[in-house]
Amino acid sequence: MTPATAGALAEPRPTKADDELIAVRGLERYFPIKQGVLQRVVGHVRAVDGVDLTIRRGETLALVGESGCGKSTLARCVAGLSAPTGGGVYFRGRDIAELQGEDWREYRRNCQIVFQDVFASLNPRQLVKDIVARPLRIHHEASGADVLDRVVELLESVGLGSQHLYRYPHQFSGGQRQRISIARALALRPELLVLDEPTSALDVSVQAQILNLLSDLQQQLSLTYLFITHDLGVVRHMADRIAVMYLGRVFELAETAEVFESPRHPYTEALLAASPDLPEGEGRDAVRLDARMPDAASPPQGCTLHTRCPVVTHACGWEVDDALWWLEQALPAAPADVVRRRSPFEADIEFGDEVTAGAAGVALARAPAAMLAALTFEARGAVLRVEFRNVEPVRLENLGGGRLTSCLLHAPAQRALLVESSTEERSS
Repeated sequence: MTPATAGALAEPRPTKADDELIAVRGLERYFPIKQGVLQRVVGHVRAVDGVDLTIRRGETLALVGESGCGKSTLARCVAGLSAPTGGGVYFRGRDIAELQGEDWREYRRNCQIVFQDVFASLNPRQLVKDIVARPLRIHHEASGADVLDRVVELLESVGLGSQHLYRYPHQFSGGQRQRISIARALALRPELLVLDEPTSALDVSVQAQILNLLSDLQQQLSLTYLFITHDLGVVRHMADRIAVMYLGRVFELAETAEVFESPRHPYTEALLAASPDLPEGEGRDAVRLDARMPDAASPPQGCTLHTRCPVVTHACGWEVDDALWWLEQALPAAPADVVRRRSPFEADIEFGDEVTAGAAGVALARAPAAMLAALTFEARGAVLRVEFRNVEPVRLENLGGGRLTSCLLHAPAQRALLVESSTEERSS
């Protein structure tokens, strides 16, 4: 991009490290589960479950995590494309759900999104000149011959040119289509770009080109990025801060260098260990998660990672479902007949006869040590009564310097509860 072209697109904005552009407060986004002929709602999938984030002006905040953790749903809520179930997204201190008329148009022009499936986000029946010009026409930014001039400027800013105006999306490569999508997103000179895995469908060499383009554009136009990805190799070079998500919740939030040098959550360590781009010998090879994924419609109690965590403790949130899962593995031929729950942590498990209930008690006694430390159980005839230690949901705790984690092993207040419960266990 030439200096003249950069100036034609937007004047650089002054930035401050502590200037809050977007604030996400207690954000929830649930999707109903419907069954039966009448499609009654029988539950909800908790795609985003109480997220708190801030995005500072001029920075790149990366959201990372496994597929299905809620990254894209959170991005759509921030972009105003999906209404939250609870909580809110605040732009310059104002809840976007309450914006109307010109205020809403102002937010829409200042928050643009680049989608993962770029081919699906471009109208296959429109020429490139019409695709990129559409935001300009909707917001009355240009008219007549000025529209074409602006479109050419935008295309040149992303490495394309006037020779591409009269082509359709299918006539371009994947990387070129992503450039067109970025040009369209820049048309209204937004403050925030939501980038939903913009390089995941591209070849490695093309990924590097798009990432370099995004980095250059951010410096020239003082853009703010919310970068959604599962590729830690990408965010290591792109992001200023990283938020790690799992089952709709943020588990860790810190500066990028801190996350890679000293992660403060086992889930973050597991993601780093699984990344093929990290140098060898960083001591993370042993961190592996259990393969079974919890149901997002009924997430585990306490720390939602405890069903997969390699360093789980007795205070992480063991519940009745964990005991049932263990019994299913130990006694696959003798499943429970009835489970009468008094709470997520207490239940009477009824079997076909006393012998089977006794065998279930013996099997439960061989459960992992961390589970047994939080469990008391007793066989009464054909019923096995189980009771776990009640725990509250694990929340993010500030470790200082803007670093947050929700792990009992690293957060001081959570660790104090762990020590207290361990003392009570020994005394009993």
